[in-house]
Amino acid sequence: MHFEAQPQPKDALPVITYDHAVTLYFNGEDIRVVHFPSGHTDGDSIIFFPKSNVVHMGDEFVAHFPFVDVEAGGSLSGMIDAVENVIGQVPADVNVIPGHGQVSSLDDLRAYLTMLKATRDAVAHALKDGKTLDQMKQAKILDPWKKYSGEFVSEDAFLETLYISLTGRKNEESIKHN
Repeated sequence: MHFEAQPQPKDALPVITYDHAVTLYFNGEDIRVVHFPSGHTDGDSIIFFPKSNVVHMGDEFVAHFPFVDVEAGGSLSGMIDAVENVIGQVPADVNVIPGHGQVSSLDDLRAYLTMLKATRDAVAHALKDGKTLDQMKQAKILDPWKKYSGEFVSEDAFLETLYISLTGRKNEESIKHN
């Protein structure tokens, strides 16, 4: 999926920008906004509310297989790095707000990270065994994680994302021409 953004009027442009992180003070609390490059997209931010013990993950963490916009600079490894980074800096009882889904726990975020790594490893193993994308789909290699499948990102769609992330190719046709 590729979305093309149209130019916005000057009034729609942000008044605060940052390269890596910015801290805002609002409603009696420091709010830390941190840029995590190359995850869901190339422009992701995760919001930390330390006083409230909350982290808002945006689409770096969702209740289903994630959409990784590889055409816009996103990557599975960037998403894994972001989730690992957050896990390493939040308290055990943090409330995690996903981009889609119910408020979650640190254990939920850890389970999500485990799924990201395990699905990546399953595809990497299949590639090492010489399997094509179509063979992986037919073998339903992501079936152990089917509970993450959804209307927006199905098992096959996420398998394609993993395949592209690991090979840099969209399909077998591009392999034949490379």
